[in-house]
Amino acid sequence: MAIGGTMINWVGGIAGFYAMLVLLLYVLQRAMMYHPDQTVPDPVRWGAPRMEAVRLTTDDGLKVYAWWRAPADETKPIIVYFHGNAGHLGDRVDKTAPYLDAGYGLLLLTWRYNAGAGGKPSEEALLLDGKAALDFALDQTCADPERLVLCGESLGSGVAVQLAARRPVGAVVLEAPYSSVAEVAQGHYWYVPARWLVLDRFDSMRWIDRINVPLLVLHGDGDRVIPMRYGRKLFDAATEPKEFLHFPGGAHDDLHTQGLMEGVMDFLQRRLHPSGG
Repeated sequence: MAIGGTMINWVGGIAGFYAMLVLLLYVLQRAMMYHPDQTVPDPVRWGAPRMEAVRLTTDDGLKVYAWWRAPADETKPIIVYFHGNAGHLGDRVDKTAPYLDAGYGLLLLTWRYNAGAGGKPSEEALLLDGKAALDFALDQTCADPERLVLCGESLGSGVAVQLAARRPVGAVVLEAPYSSVAEVAQGHYWYVPARWLVLDRFDSMRWIDRINVPLLVLHGDGDRVIPMRYGRKLFDAATEPKEFLHFPGGAHDDLHTQGLMEGVMDFLQRRLHPSGG
């Protein structure tokens, strides 16, 4: 009896610890997923003097921070760039400078939980931020929506996919994307039912086949944050026209040092309407 009682207590202790672990992961998931940065980077100080700092008003009344430059003329495309879950706009200067050099319009958006906007993150909230960016770009230029190119980096890829599935755009570029956040979470936290715990699922697989414009997916096979199999799965589910650029050894944050922008610019020059430059 003593041995049996000890075994029951031991099993009960493990079960209790596991339940607490699952509960802790559930409660803290947004803190683990989103990494606020209250830096308000000045474009000039961060090496982007051609851009202007602006605040965009979302449908729920927040003022999200962005950098903007209008296209050189009405034939040029407009890049709307959604970055990942961490860092700030100044961290994206090198990987977006080629757009400016080509005379493209460029809107770099940061999320509502950054740059003093005072917002809280969620999937629905980030989609509102993305919508505000698209509306701003069109309002500023009176451009045909087909001149809009949505670029989504990591977390931002889920926003780009959903918006491109719902609204007319000219092309979509996804850097290190995922099939869904829930699926990636399950891969990382295999020892808990993570797939069913995720609040902000960003289920790109649900939306990807609704995109009927040129799509470029870029991924490195050394990516441990979002392993390339998730980006490949998303790509395989997409409709034509589509292209996949594989970077051997490429990690999650270093593709811009391995020819990322050369690949993106080549794609845009070939795939956009000739009037897009």
